[in-house]
Parts: sequence; structure tokens; C-alpha cells
Amino acid sequence: MIPVNEALDLLFDLVHPVGIEEVPLSDASGRVLAQDLIAKRTQPPFAASAMDGYAVSGGAPALGARFRLVGESAAGHGWAGRLVAGECVRIFTGAPVPEGADFVVIQEDTTRISSEVTIARAPGAEANIRPAGADFHQGHQFSSPRRLRPADIALLAAMNHARLPVRRRPSVALISTGDELVMPGEAPGPDQIIASNTFGLKAMLKAEGCRARILPIARDTDAAIAQAFDLAQSADLIVTIGGASVGDHDLVAGVAAQEGAMQSFHKVAMRPGKPLMGGRLGGAMMIGLPGNPVSAMVCGHVFVLPVVRAMMGLPATPAPRLRAQLGRAVKANGPREHYMRAVVENGAIADCEDQDSALLSVLSQANALMVRPVGDEARAAGDWVEYIAI
Repeated sequence: MIPVNEALDLLFDLVHPVGIEEVPLSDASGRVLAQDLIAKRTQPPFAASAMDGYAVSGGAPALGARFRLVGESAAGHGWAGRLVAGECVRIFTGAPVPEGADFVVIQEDTTRISSEVTIARAPGAEANIRPAGADFHQGHQFSSPRRLRPADIALLAAMNHARLPVRRRPSVALISTGDELVMPGEAPGPDQIIASNTFGLKAMLKAEGCRARILPIARDTDAAIAQAFDLAQSADLIVTIGGASVGDHDLVAGVAAQEGAMQSFHKVAMRPGKPLMGGRLGGAMMIGLPGNPVSAMVCGHVFVLPVVRAMMGLPATPAPRLRAQLGRAVKANGPREHYMRAVVENGAIADCEDQDSALLSVLSQANALMVRPVGDEARAAGDWVEYIAI
């Protein structure tokens, strides 16, 4: 067995980044930007009013000062003249500040009779003008790689980008193996169970931005597993569930080798999830997950999601870890890194009482995986521990 961090490094070594495609700006949220972009214009492109009021020249006017109204500047319709002392222009938020103006008096500080505007209250020192380029200038760099958030989309729109270069969505083929499995909605035999892992993993991968497809269940024969691999040939990543251990019915590794797979490792020192393997098969990367439902999902968070992020050009790093204080004591950990289902609430974390790797009901209640290092000593309530949010 190898440590978790070594297994993850070996998986990262197997990653081939997916290609780049251009998509419309409106379809780019959540995608990973593949290339640096630069602003095609300055924002704002002119000095703009931050308030509704009156633009004047000569700085902040004195209380009681009077101005002659000579024009109006609205958003999209600026005033073309040049302002001189004693004149003012009615101006609205976002409108271009007229040439010669250097102060906007908010309308609440004025009174107006016909074309005469009087300063009725001291306007203060704030000029209420946004200078040209206050947000960004033409040529400003927007760096990649990064997963695009709604705020990023708005910024790139303001930079005048209509289409964006993003990483293609990785294609993932999910293969459940085992004679004991039937699909949800089917009638299981007396010795069968419902296949659940592929559906949980597909939901996880879809949320991460992948295109995941569930292939037919591969029965416990070499021919069935080989056929499943043939169906998965177009994928960037093949994820098998079950059949990766060393029992008489665990056939995945052997069939993969017959199909020409290069195996990088097999077995990881972790709980749950020891029977995990990684390699490449043809043009695809391959990860073999254990068949226990919780083990498969935990390995999805610890290994599969970091791998697909690296495929999309994001940094090859482990799943982000957070810290919280224990709400109750936990026992010492053994010789394998333990990812305990846990609940984080009000800043404290508590492990779920039953850590059996077959219990999806416990995983559904959890919102975190508490990470216990190899040989970690018993911890008391109030001690700080690391966790992965799920």
C-alpha cells in the first residue's frame, strides 16, 4: 500500500489536460478559462458621475453659490459643450462628466428655479466623480487558469469579450461491475442489490463540470468487462467501481492489463478505500474505485475530483482542507489515513457514530470528511482537526 498523497501524485502524473474550445460568454460560467485575456477597452471609458445632481467647475462650491443651468448629461447622452465658471449641467448617475467640470453637487444639496441652481446645503468634499479607468484600463490582464464565477463573467463582458477560450468538459465513463448489481427501478433477485455508486459519482462529476455517462453494468466475466472498456474508449477518464480488489471475482485489473492498460499503483493506505488503482488504458486515464458505496464516494472526493480539476487545467492539488474544532473527543487513529464522515455545524465538527463503509444513509447525513492522519493520537473536544467539505 502507498500513502494517499503518493497515490494522488501518481494520478496527477497520469493526467493529460483536455483540449480548448471557444464558447459564448453566456455559456461560460463554471467553465475553466484556458488562456489569459486582456481588456479591450477602459472602464469607465470616461469620467462618469457617481450621483444624480449638477456638474460644476472650480471644485466644491460654497453654500449659497448660484449657477446657470446650460445643459444636461444622461447615461448614453453626454453634453458636448465645455463648462465654465458660473455654469452647471444637470447630470445623472453614470453619465459622462462634461469637459471643464470637476465636481458633482448631489441634487439634494440644491434648489432650482427655472434655469438657476442654488447650493442650499454645504456639499462636502466628495467630488462624486468616477475617473476614467477607475475599474480597469485597456490591456488589463485577466489571468488563467481559473474557474469562471458570475462576477468574472460580468467583468469579461465589460472588457468586451463575447467568446471565451475554455477547457473542454472532461468526458468520464462510469462502469459498475458485479453480478450482484441491478439498475435502480429494476427488480433485484434475492442475492442482488441496487447499483448506486455510479449515480452518486455522476452527480458529483456533473457538479464539477464534467460530462459523465453511466455504462451498462459489467458482469463478473472477462468478456463483459472487456466490452465495457470498449464502450468507454472515447472517454478522457474511465472510472470503474468494484472488482479492483484481489478476490476470485475481482477481475478489473486483470482484464485492464489484457486490454493493454498501464497500471501505476494498486492499494492505498486509507480508510475507507484501500482497493484503489490508477493507470492509463489507451488514450484514457483510468481510476479503479472500491465497490463499497461509501468507499467509492469518499475516493471520488479525495482522488477523482482533484484529477478532473487537473484535467481542466487547474492546479494539481489535493481537495481543499478546512479546519474546525472537535465538538466531541475521537479515539486514536490506526495505520491508515482515515476519512471519517462527519457533520460541521456552528463552527464545530463531530464524527458520525457509525463509520461502516456500506452505509450511504450516514454519508447522506454528513457534510464533511474529517481527515485523521496515520497514527494520529486521541483528540479531545476543542482540538483542531482538518476536514474536506462534501
